[in-house]
Amino acid sequence: MLLVRPPGVYRPQDDTDLLSEALTAVTLPPGARALDVGTGTGALAVAAARAGAAEVTALDVSRRALVAAWLNARVRRLPVRVCRADVSSAPPPGPFDLVLANPPYVPWPGGGRTSPRWDAGRDGRAVIDPLCAAVPGLLSERGCLLLVQSSLSGVEETLTALGEGGLKTSVVARRPVPFGPVLRGRARYLERRGLIGEGQREEELVVIRADRTERTD
Repeated sequence: MLLVRPPGVYRPQDDTDLLSEALTAVTLPPGARALDVGTGTGALAVAAARAGAAEVTALDVSRRALVAAWLNARVRRLPVRVCRADVSSAPPPGPFDLVLANPPYVPWPGGGRTSPRWDAGRDGRAVIDPLCAAVPGLLSERGCLLLVQSSLSGVEETLTALGEGGLKTSVVARRPVPFGPVLRGRARYLERRGLIGEGQREEELVVIRADRTERTD
């Protein structure tokens, strides 16, 4: 899928593709409202609209990302609106039947708004943890979350956090992928932290689904 991507906006990669594939297994109710957290180019917002969402909110703190998402939805005439906000501190008004999230998850000291899009603190959870806390308040009565992350940033921790929020969780997709340039450059740090084995240059991407109620699809 060809997308407008200004400099500094996250390029859709294997994690975006894996989450888009997982979305095809979700049955959306008529008139479904969807939220794409950290939309970037809007690739997942576009996928949600194409999957049948009647209204999609593309959320990001980056103005460049929001411009890209708006353009990419506009040229396809899809029902996507953009919103500049942080889901953990100023969430948009819900509820949503579907929440999609491809948050930063690369373990690296620091991480925040001024860091590269993928950096997510020492354990890779600087964004995932606040997101897990916010999601239960965003979902409709039968809403679901699809979140993609790396195995390096604590899959079990995410499952536990979402479960403590009253959601039913499961891993619905996995894909091993070789390290890209960012992780190759940080491999020694990851080895020292014990997050990968010596010489390991592959991670596993995981899609987690969390439901407000028991799934019927």
